[in-house]
Amino acid sequence: MTRHLFLNAFLTVGIVLAALPGVVCAQPVNEPKESPMTSRAQQLMGDTAPRLAELTDDVLYKDIWERPGLSKRDRSLVTISALIALNRPDQLKSHIRIGLQNGLTKDEIVETITHMAFYSGWPSAVSSVAIAKEVFAE
Repeated sequence: MTRHLFLNAFLTVGIVLAALPGVVCAQPVNEPKESPMTSRAQQLMGDTAPRLAELTDDVLYKDIWERPGLSKRDRSLVTISALIALNRPDQLKSHIRIGLQNGLTKDEIVETITHMAFYSGWPSAVSSVAIAKEVFAE
């Protein structure tokens, strides 16, 4: 809640400053600009579903993924397993990348896909192998 209040105050100050004569802003307030600071969620859905992108950034990645109960590596393993089970190829692709960044090995990802074949179905596993192969080749 405090983070949200700070963001609102920061945006309000930015809007007021932008309206003052003689104050030059690096970026006009109403024109979105992609930068290295723009999150993937903002890039993918910020224009269409800004609140969903904000929740993805602030709740999912800044809160849930940062909880101390599981390592990011373990969270990646759980997430990859869930995405295989739910047959969500678009999200699986990005989470395989994240899993590699979080310390999973290619062998561990392939073993997870193989294991999930017996719990989530053969077609989901076969599709997941194709996605993993594509990510590994990048």
